Amino acid sequence: MEEHGILQPEIGGEEPASPAPQEEAAVAEAEISLAEQLEALKKELEEARAQAQEYLEGWQRERAAFANYRKRVEAERAQFAAEATALFIRKLLPIMDDFERALQTLPDNLRHLTWVEGVILIHRKLQLALESEGVRPIEVKRGDPFDPMLHEAVLYEPVEGFEDGQIVEELQKGYKLGDRVLRPTLVKVARKVEPTPEAPAGGPGEGVRE
Repeated sequence: MEEHGILQPEIGGEEPASPAPQEEAAVAEAEISLAEQLEALKKELEEARAQAQEYLEGWQRERAAFANYRKRVEAERAQFAAEATALFIRKLLPIMDDFERALQTLPDNLRHLTWVEGVILIHRKLQLALESEGVRPIEVKRGDPFDPMLHEAVLYEPVEGFEDGQIVEELQKGYKLGDRVLRPTLVKVARKVEPTPEAPAGGPGEGVRE
């Protein structure tokens, strides 16, 4: 339309053309491809997570197994050292016995001699060395009850003034290493004194009178 010599644009007109079917198909195919790729990536991520978890659990199992192995080796090593120490100390105990027997029978008039004092000093040093390793004598007193975990009975005999199962005498000193008995104490144990049967009344010539 022309008004006053100026061309006016016509109102309205044709609508823009819709995408071609080929373009729609291409877009749909691209969307499907992206969805498939995303799904594949999710699957790979889940597989990677599962594999990582498997590796983690395997590492944790191996770590626990190694920790248990190290504890077992350390326990075996400690037990071996304890057995070796106990074996060596058992070899020293007879020497202690000899020292104590010699000192018990030593006359008092010889104790002031220099060489005797030297022997006593050696005995004391041996005692201190054993004590430093945790060795202690098993204390036993007359009248204590017999304990098979600590004592070994060498003699059983009736003794007046003692009840059955009481210790009468210590024959050889026993020793412990910590809570472990290295050597039980050798003891004499009392038996119950059986009463003497009474003789029948009347003399041998007496009998039943008719």
